[in-house]
Amino acid sequence: MLVEQVGRALINAKQTITSAESLTAGLFVATLAEVSGISQSLPGAFVTYSAATKHQLVGVDLALIERAGVVSAVVAQAMAEGARETLQTDWAVSFTGVAGPERLENQPAGTVFIGMVGPAISQVKEYHFMGDRQSIREQAVQAAFILLAAALPED
Repeated sequence: MLVEQVGRALINAKQTITSAESLTAGLFVATLAEVSGISQSLPGAFVTYSAATKHQLVGVDLALIERAGVVSAVVAQAMAEGARETLQTDWAVSFTGVAGPERLENQPAGTVFIGMVGPAISQVKEYHFMGDRQSIREQAVQAAFILLAAALPED
């Protein structure tokens, strides 16, 4: 299972991770918490649903949100960087987007930006998932585990 692989890789490498989650509302961190022993690598995480909370908890500049919108690559990047800096972790992932069913900021449901920062990586990927709210959230979390599995050091 990919979640177990990511969790074990973090634990074995003695590395830490956090997340800043908007549309996934904590689903990523809840899924990662299923890995036995993950508390060694997971000090905490952030659910940052509103623009104000993105600013308050992980330091995303409100002017950036106003200029780019919350459903954007630059906000996903700022969320990941801010979460990593706030908790001083090795890794951070962020999720922002539209779970639906309505559009947000003229973006269709299923539009998701996932940010990932780590010791030697900083990237944002844009996705367009199909399905209902829960399916979109689950696909976003799965996509983040795929990104992490590819980026984390192997045993």
